[in-house]
Amino acid sequence: MDEPTGTTRRTGTTWTLVVTSVAGFMAALDNLVVTTALPSIRGDLGGDLADLQWTVNAYTLTFAVLLMFGAALGDRFGRRRLFVTGLGIFTAASAAAALAPGIDSLIAARAIQGVGAAVMMPLTLTLLTAAVPAARRGAALGIFSAVTGLAVASGPLIGGTLTEHLSWHWIFWLNVPVGLLLLPLAVLRLKESYAPNARLDARGTLLVSGGLFGVVYALVNGREDGWTSAPVLAGLLVGAALLGGFVHHGFRHPNPMLPMRLFRDRGFLGINAAGLLMFLGMFGAIFLLSQFLQSVLGYSPTEAGLRMLPWTGMPLLVAPFAGILSDRIGGRPVVVAGLALQAVGLALFALVIGPDVSYAAQLPGLVVGGVGMALYFAPASSVVMASVRPAEQGIASGANNALREVGGALGVAVLGAVFSAQGGYGSPAAFTDGTVPALWIGASAVALAALVALLIPRRTKAAVPAGPTAEDSRDLVPN
Repeated sequence: MDEPTGTTRRTGTTWTLVVTSVAGFMAALDNLVVTTALPSIRGDLGGDLADLQWTVNAYTLTFAVLLMFGAALGDRFGRRRLFVTGLGIFTAASAAAALAPGIDSLIAARAIQGVGAAVMMPLTLTLLTAAVPAARRGAALGIFSAVTGLAVASGPLIGGTLTEHLSWHWIFWLNVPVGLLLLPLAVLRLKESYAPNARLDARGTLLVSGGLFGVVYALVNGREDGWTSAPVLAGLLVGAALLGGFVHHGFRHPNPMLPMRLFRDRGFLGINAAGLLMFLGMFGAIFLLSQFLQSVLGYSPTEAGLRMLPWTGMPLLVAPFAGILSDRIGGRPVVVAGLALQAVGLALFALVIGPDVSYAAQLPGLVVGGVGMALYFAPASSVVMASVRPAEQGIASGANNALREVGGALGVAVLGAVFSAQGGYGSPAAFTDGTVPALWIGASAVALAALVALLIPRRTKAAVPAGPTAEDSRDLVPN
């Protein structure tokens, strides 16, 4: 068989970047895209506050608890095959959500969306890493991270715009034509790969899925049900016990789904702990600030999203350059600087926020936070991939994404609880009184993430060694 030419390899790399980035954008977008559409959904479908919360939480919950299982399935049965399967589930569930006749069916469709995203999302990084030469991997992962980071931050803008100018159904219909376009491209343009002799760790899967379900369920319901209520306490205690069993299992089992030895690597430990804390602060802040701009300052959903563009648009502008920079100087200084700037941005916002705050006063916090977000997202994926062997990249990606999703759920729960304790929805002043201390908590979490990121080594090894050993040469088996 003829060897592929340089042009052919570049074309394959480009298509892989396009397919995985667009798929990652859709999966990340659906974390927060529904938030600004909740009043319209309630008007059409009814439901109480708990029902509306579950239209958000059903996706986050299934996404978080099944991410690692999705990565394991891809390693065992083929990463391209499972990526296509997950994409198909996500697309079909999006159509079901758009057609939902009632609030219960919408919640069910959102949960199935999360299942599809959990299978699809961790495999995007694995497929991209395998397709891109090591010399260009930082730039490619920077572009991928910019696109997915933009999706997370711009969810309220896109959801608000579609809801205001079309209807809430279109926040789900949007995924359908994109998914239908990506499915044949994924089949034709992505290369299949496996982890040799990969086995499904049923016990580990049950432990981590049950543990994360219990903890995340408690976090997203603690504010409504009460932190001392029986369901919340049971979720926290049983979830923590199961996660403790999962950690023990990861040390003792000969082939666990997440080997605990991976956390002995400073890079893997540092970037995962920092990612959890960063998403805690960022998710909680976006959740509150998107509402503040509408409920207190009186902007429409579209107007609020547009005014957040200096924050949400920065990843698209800055992250590709930050990815190149991380290739030259290493990922740690870029990650640490990004997290520090994100913390400063949230602190600046907390200092000026008020019922009559001008947009000019908000702008410095938005810009600084946006640059910080971009600098973090650009090298983060590359650091994760570089800290493990190629055969373990699917599991590493799943663990990284799962921890960030748990951080996001924790951020909404913790910052929401602070908001409720210190203020509320009764008046603009009450909303501000609750938002300010919540933003300080978010800024502190991201500042702690910057300190934790110092664990990352100054220079990380390439994700795939230039001269593989005999053992490493068996890690990725193309079809």
